[in-house]
Amino acid sequence: MTDETPDVPETQRVERLVAAQEKAIALFAEMEVRGLVSPGRGEREVSDLVRDLANEMFGTTKHWHKRIIRSGPNTLRPYQDNPPDRVIASDDVAFADFGPIFEEYEADFGRTYVFGDDRRKHCLLQDLPRIFDAGRAFFAADPDITGRLLHAEVERLAAAAGWSIGTWHAGHLVGEFPHETNDGAKAESYITPENDTPLRRTDRAGRTCHWILELHLVDRERGFGGFYEQLLDLA
Repeated sequence: MTDETPDVPETQRVERLVAAQEKAIALFAEMEVRGLVSPGRGEREVSDLVRDLANEMFGTTKHWHKRIIRSGPNTLRPYQDNPPDRVIASDDVAFADFGPIFEEYEADFGRTYVFGDDRRKHCLLQDLPRIFDAGRAFFAADPDITGRLLHAEVERLAAAAGWSIGTWHAGHLVGEFPHETNDGAKAESYITPENDTPLRRTDRAGRTCHWILELHLVDRERGFGGFYEQLLDLA
């Protein structure tokens, strides 16, 4: 979407963003029912299975970023990396990060799966949604919150639970466009220490900014990490 794109009422934009996420939630629920992310399957194999499932459920879908399934030590790697394909092991952590476009609105959604009985890995599985909820509450409590302040709180919450942040940001703008190219100012488009602008603002085209909160928590010493991602300021 460009500045020349006809305006869409804000209520309709919100409805479409929430509807896109609801479809992503349904996709991930069906992934679990079918056991698509499971030991013995390769990461690329699972990615293709999820793509086919999305097409089966919703018709052909576009993905604005690469489909990511990562397991074991690959869960330490940031989004930009392209680690070799790996078969999911019986005691692995694995995560899925997908960004399908539904009716020109992006859903960016991620979840983590734990196999085996490792207590620390199951602790990560519990901490991810808990820290997400705490980060969302911190955002909700401050109408003038900046990207820098929210990133610092997410980092504090992670450290208090014994985790490190696995990438350089904790979320990004979401809307009718890929966040790799949005708004022309990289720092202002991400929840990052360099973003001192309020998250509640409008973009250059006058649209309300909406945000994804993205958690990539890692234990580098033990060689695994987890991922949790969904809308921050809406449903």
